[in-house]
Amino acid sequence: MQQGYSNKEACRIVGIDVRTGKKWRNGNRPGKGRRPLPPASREPAVRGPSRYLREDERIHIADRLREKATIRQIASELGRSPSTISREIRRNRTMLHDYGSWYYRPHAAQTRADARRPRPKVSKIAQNPQLRNFIQRRLGSRWSPEQICHALRTEFPDRPEMHVVHETIYQALYVQGRGELRREVAQALRSGRVRRKPRRQAQQRQPRFSTPMVMISERPAEAEHRAVPGHWEGDLIIGRDGKSAIGTLVERSTRYVMLLHLPNGRTAEHVKDALVTTVKTLPAHLKRSLTWDQGSEMGRHHQFTLATSIPVYFCDPASPWQRGSNENTNGLLRQYFPKSTDLAVHDREDLAAVAAELNGRPRKTLGWETPAERLHKLLTT
Repeated sequence: MQQGYSNKEACRIVGIDVRTGKKWRNGNRPGKGRRPLPPASREPAVRGPSRYLREDERIHIADRLREKATIRQIASELGRSPSTISREIRRNRTMLHDYGSWYYRPHAAQTRADARRPRPKVSKIAQNPQLRNFIQRRLGSRWSPEQICHALRTEFPDRPEMHVVHETIYQALYVQGRGELRREVAQALRSGRVRRKPRRQAQQRQPRFSTPMVMISERPAEAEHRAVPGHWEGDLIIGRDGKSAIGTLVERSTRYVMLLHLPNGRTAEHVKDALVTTVKTLPAHLKRSLTWDQGSEMGRHHQFTLATSIPVYFCDPASPWQRGSNENTNGLLRQYFPKSTDLAVHDREDLAAVAAELNGRPRKTLGWETPAERLHKLLTT
């Protein structure tokens, strides 16, 4: 790894499992049930195919370029992607000033690749005090990393050393020990986090409910196009320490909001009872479907459907945009119910007042009508 190989690649070359390589890298000492650290002079195993280009491959590229072979022909001969060959030539070519043209030299290319390989590298932010101060000032003004990146390109269009992508800023904030940005500046991020929140891959998640879920892909097309009213999106906003919650329902066509009072908790039984009580106040033509995420609070979705005849459709894992109206509304509700506060102090009358205020706001997406006005038109026609 000191030569610049990744942990996975180094383990493949040495011939050990990735977990064993991590233990050796982290300095685990011999003991009960542990393998000893590898000797410093251990020779690497015979190298097979690698994602890194080797020197003999670079020589082949140079020979074929002199023979006027195409990028795709060279890639096919080496068993590589054409983009790999194209990128290699572009990054490691040499300018011949006497001829005013570019030329690919394999040994010089190998030297450049070896020089770039060692890790860790000093980041762009750590090397440039002006860049670091620019980012810190904007973060202090509550700018998002993406806004900062666009501002850098606008203010310094001809200085590429001042250009970064937003992921660079996030890494400088989240990765411990980097020191590029003050740790307290991370508090300015809208998420309020100072480290990344680990998440499992969507395909690794296990089904939450014993009753099979009907996924959003099977939802009627009329719900997707918002042409027909009566299709709702739902979710919970959670209070301090996860001990209180308020249920939210948003009608997709009119953006009309209804809030669920959950004074006794947010278990699947409590949420089911609150939903049944709320939707029974709606006329029949406004009870067509309900879309929810895969939160455990919807464990009784089958009983809800039996009680109300409203089918429930579930979003794909980690796909909040599939309930976009509800996510937007939850953001508006945080003006009334801030994060890390006890939501149990709000009674049913408080929730009704907040919902009425939101439903009385004009919306650009409704042609500056209010959700209440749009719903009233539907009920009277």
